[in-house]
Amino acid sequence: MTTWLPAGTPKAMFLVWGDGLGAALTAPALREALAATGALRLQVNLDDEHVADALRFGTGEPIGAVVSVWGPEPERVAGALADHLGTSAPGATTAGWLVEERRRVDPAETYDGSRADVLANTAVLRRPAELDEETWLHRWLVEHTPIAIRTQATSAYLQHRCLSPLPGSHPDPPHADAIVEELFPTAGMHDVHAFYGSGGDDAELSRRMTELMASVNRIGADRDLDLVPGSRYLWDLQPHTGLVARR
Repeated sequence: MTTWLPAGTPKAMFLVWGDGLGAALTAPALREALAATGALRLQVNLDDEHVADALRFGTGEPIGAVVSVWGPEPERVAGALADHLGTSAPGATTAGWLVEERRRVDPAETYDGSRADVLANTAVLRRPAELDEETWLHRWLVEHTPIAIRTQATSAYLQHRCLSPLPGSHPDPPHADAIVEELFPTAGMHDVHAFYGSGGDDAELSRRMTELMASVNRIGADRDLDLVPGSRYLWDLQPHTGLVARR
């Protein structure tokens, strides 16, 4: 099944903390609650047993999941997610943003809830204080993007600029300027050459890593960064309505 989205459909993204998130976020009850708000698509990136060996780090309590919802009423979506977690995963908390999505390398996607055979890494970026917004955006969106794509075995690259916060339940929600999702081969969890696409050539691996990290440093992503590995699940929430497919 294909997700059909009208042009300009708002996208909301939520960081989720807590225990028991897998069952709660993949439950039919969540999809029903979101569909009732008019939401069209749900994506759950879950730090689960499939990515247990992946690299992860952060600025505070580990983020357990990243939830993305496309729909016309993001604030209602935020409330529905928080209410569902309140009953299905007591103690779980959320922080969310309305985001601007840029699909720089489009992923292959199905929307039936099956797990994609990839390592889905989500990075939460913060603009460093020494860079003004215009400079930071240019370095990130224009200069860094092609470097990140060509120096890694990236099968998808999605950028999200955080436009405004949405209601959440986290008592001290973190700041976020952007959220990036990158898809890699599953083998990249255990094989650095598979992650960087260097074909087993140590010299090429070193060259790629050096080029990438120099660019990462220029946008301040060498510090104050959350990296969340995940399994990737997608669902359609509404019947097909004949709208133009959004890629």
